[in-house]
Amino acid sequence: MTSDYFEFLSIIGVAFFAISGTLLGHDKNIGGFGVVVVASVTALGGGSLRDVLLNQPVFWIDNPNYLYATYSAIFITVLFIRHLPNVSSYYMLLLDAIGMAIFNIVGIEKSLLQGTDMIVAITMGMTTGIFGGLLRDVICAEVPLVMRQELYSTACLLGGLTYAVLFHLDIAYLWRIIGSVLVTVLLRLGAIHWGWQPSIFKKGRMQ
Repeated sequence: MTSDYFEFLSIIGVAFFAISGTLLGHDKNIGGFGVVVVASVTALGGGSLRDVLLNQPVFWIDNPNYLYATYSAIFITVLFIRHLPNVSSYYMLLLDAIGMAIFNIVGIEKSLLQGTDMIVAITMGMTTGIFGGLLRDVICAEVPLVMRQELYSTACLLGGLTYAVLFHLDIAYLWRIIGSVLVTVLLRLGAIHWGWQPSIFKKGRMQ
């Protein structure tokens, strides 16, 4: 991945997560600066943890363009909500899915650039994609999406595995991104619309 591609994907992911955080803040009637806090944590939390774990400069400190993207996305979303206050929570879930899918790829790529094994990179992609939303939900007193039964972290994992398979098949870079994003987003949409959920434990009555 070139530095331009990396920054472009990261900024898009940051913006989507900032919008989803703003929408949830609106849905929870969080006012004033609180919305900015929720949205910023959503947008920047996952990447910050990733960089700390990789012992790299934290991305938004190293490059303030990510802060500009975050605050611009928040501002535009607030203006949009003021004109259309009855925004469905579906859009928050959709934007969260897209942001997670993009950040998943960014986390994988940044980890690979640091010379990690692919399994470490996939785990780092999940960390990048999930952690910001986890913080958002905790701050808003919501049961985190990652803790619910519907597909969430599993969608992120399968998106990462898709990227890994395409990477080892030496598929063109653009198609790796498209394939991974499509798998992650489509699985999340399936979970939202049809309640898809992984069954790890067989449920039965406790004796």
